[in-house]
Amino acid sequence: MPPETPSRDQDRFDDEDFPAYTMGRAAEMIGATPGFLRAVGEARLITPLRSEGGHRRYSRYQLRVAARARELVDQGTPIEAACRIVVLEDQLEDALRINEELRSRPAAGTEYL
Repeated sequence: MPPETPSRDQDRFDDEDFPAYTMGRAAEMIGATPGFLRAVGEARLITPLRSEGGHRRYSRYQLRVAARARELVDQGTPIEAACRIVVLEDQLEDALRINEELRSRPAAGTEYL
């Protein structure tokens, strides 16, 4: 019997960027209010997708980002600053990953030695 190919629904389930969560459910999951999610959206930290009816929908990735901002706000950081910190942390993580990838490559001209 050939292995089953994942269904389209399974692909969506595994997709970190699939907008699966309503605003109410997303707020509940990260321990915040819908107003907090609107605020991080207004600060352009995350941009929820909209359903056909115009309702905001959030992905797991967006919820992780919003949860990190909520942690900072809970520690007393103003929301705008918290959003900027999260963006900078994300950029630093990307830069460190790229730096590590470049360091692990052989130096130019040494691959034939």
